[in-house]
Amino acid sequence: MARKTGSHSEITGPRIRDAALRLFARHGFAAVSMRQIAAEVGVQAGALYLYTADKQALLFDLMQDHMTNLLAALASLPPTDSPAAALDQFARFHIGYHLDRPEAVFIAYMELRNLSPENFATIESLRRQYEDRLQAILLSGVQSGAFTLPDPKMATLALIAMLTGVTNWYREGGRLSRGDVQTLYAEMALRAVGRPQA
Repeated sequence: MARKTGSHSEITGPRIRDAALRLFARHGFAAVSMRQIAAEVGVQAGALYLYTADKQALLFDLMQDHMTNLLAALASLPPTDSPAAALDQFARFHIGYHLDRPEAVFIAYMELRNLSPENFATIESLRRQYEDRLQAILLSGVQSGAFTLPDPKMATLALIAMLTGVTNWYREGGRLSRGDVQTLYAEMALRAVGRPQA
C-alpha cells in the first residue's frame, strides 16, 4: 500500500482502513466507492490515493492483515500435551479470536471473489497455512489412535466452517457466555473427530 509520509499518515491511514472495513462489511465491496470511504473519514476522495493505490489494494490489505495476525496469534499459543488438548485449544482460540473481529471475518470469507487473481492466490496461501495447522492436529490424533477420521482434510474444512459460523449468531449478553460457547463447540469438535469416550 502506498503510504503518505508525515505527521498525519499514522492517523489517517488507519482511519481509512477502519472506514473501509466497516463499509465493506456493511454494504459489500462492490457497492462501496472510494468517495464513500473518503466521506466516512472526512477527507477528499483524491486524498485516499496518498495511502492506497485503489479499492482493490485496500481490500487486499485488510484481508492480508487479518490472516497474518490470525496466524501470528495462533503461533503464540502455548504447547499442548495431546491431540485432544490441541484440538480443544484450537477450537476455543478460533471462536474467541473471530468473535472479536466479526467485520474482518465477514470480509475474509465473503469478499474472496472480489480479489484479483494475484491477490486471491496470496490470501488462499495464508488460509491454507491456517488450515494446515488444524489438519496437523487431526493427523496427529489419527496416528496416535486418539481420533478416528476417514478424511482429515475434509474434517479440517468442516470444523473450520462450524467454528467460524459462531460469528453469524452469537451476541454478547445472550443466554450463553462466550466461554460457554467455546466449551460446547470444543466438545462438539472432539466428538466430531471420533475421540474415544473415557
